[in-house]
Amino acid sequence: MSEAIFDGLDAVLTRWTMGSAAAPVASMWRGELGTEPAEAELRLLALSGQFLGVAVTAAVPADLRVLPDIPPLASPTVPEALRPLVRRNLATMKEPRLRNELLHFLALRGWTLHPGDWMPAANDEDCPDVYAPWRDWAEMAASTAAVAEPTHDALTAENWDDYWPAARKVALARLRMRDPQAARVLLEARVADTGAEERLRLLGLLAIGLSSDDAPFLVSLAGTDRAPKVKALAASLLGRLGRDAAADEDVAELAKFFELQTKGLLRRTKVLAAKEIKTPAQAARRRQLFASAEVATFAAALQVTADDLPAIWNWGGDPLADADFATMAERSGSDRLIAALLDSMERKAIRNIQVLLALRPRLGPAQRTALARQALAAGESFQSALSIAGGCGGIDDVTDTPAGTKLIEGLKDAEGVRAAEQAGELLALGLVASRAAAIRAMERLGAAGLLSADPRLDMLRLNAGLEDNGVKA
Repeated sequence: MSEAIFDGLDAVLTRWTMGSAAAPVASMWRGELGTEPAEAELRLLALSGQFLGVAVTAAVPADLRVLPDIPPLASPTVPEALRPLVRRNLATMKEPRLRNELLHFLALRGWTLHPGDWMPAANDEDCPDVYAPWRDWAEMAASTAAVAEPTHDALTAENWDDYWPAARKVALARLRMRDPQAARVLLEARVADTGAEERLRLLGLLAIGLSSDDAPFLVSLAGTDRAPKVKALAASLLGRLGRDAAADEDVAELAKFFELQTKGLLRRTKVLAAKEIKTPAQAARRRQLFASAEVATFAAALQVTADDLPAIWNWGGDPLADADFATMAERSGSDRLIAALLDSMERKAIRNIQVLLALRPRLGPAQRTALARQALAAGESFQSALSIAGGCGGIDDVTDTPAGTKLIEGLKDAEGVRAAEQAGELLALGLVASRAAAIRAMERLGAAGLLSADPRLDMLRLNAGLEDNGVKA
């Protein structure tokens, strides 16, 4: 009977679509509809609605997959009252870099975003580790594989495959911080089972607590791994350990762009100075050579030790060479070398932002904050400070810096900096300031004539309103 009713509804729906009465063609319910035309249409509507809602159900697709709920994160969600501010800031931050700075700012305050406001993609490597469960959930949603329940057991060789990639990386990083040798042994046992991109991500974790015990494993990867990027990273990590320091032809060519000079009449000191670049082709070639060289091989080609380089480098003589040298040092220099470079730059009052940006991946939050504070004191902008410190700023008294004075004076002066140009500084100010500094900045900016409802103050308002429950830089 249901088949006949379902077929008969075709003519009914067609007539209704055309605006005509349909009761005359509903022969399957003629007795139930009666003879009064208006009443018959109402009865037909009720019967057809009940039939379609109860007797007809959509077939479940064969490939339907039931995903688990979006997992909770380790940190609480931003308070409901502040979510509109979060959404407006996310809409303003068109660059992924700025969005990631906001994510790190919130994570260090002890908060996370609501999944209705933002969800990471599986490949969002730069977002904080606290979002690893969401990244894995996004990968599950896009995958056709069976979805297994996530494990909360400690990562081992046996349960390695029970972890999805993002959570596996976080677990291995924590193991590396707690027991470097155990983490390396585990990676050695399972690295062959991972794809090239994941091998590259996991191998980078050996930078945590890197020691000579890691050298045999790195030598093996540098010589036999199938992926060129993995081999290059293994070679760079070996360079940080001072291994494989024999200079090749390219590094010898790079060394010829520099010369050791002796300065001073009484106190003779050595300086490694860049030779004058005469053509754009020479500049491009030097940069290309820096990109593939390692600190140890570069020092060997100059017939000095890697530990000598920070002291003899001629900071400020060629800013482009400074930045390329810093990039090479970040990639392949030891922790001791990085510390010596920073010390040398501080003693010589070098404030090359490009150098600091190159070294940033090797610096901890406290170091980045200290360098950003020094940059502000030396007259750099809030946006430069943000590029150094990132979302871990937490800097006090930011409006007492030259950048703060310039911003406030620009607001007072009708002919000063235009509103669009101020927006970037106000956004950066909101990300680098501590909560107390954000509250004071709001007061001073209000006194300078900026309305508290001005959308350019959204980041400062979020900063001022958000409790600081997180990690201290």
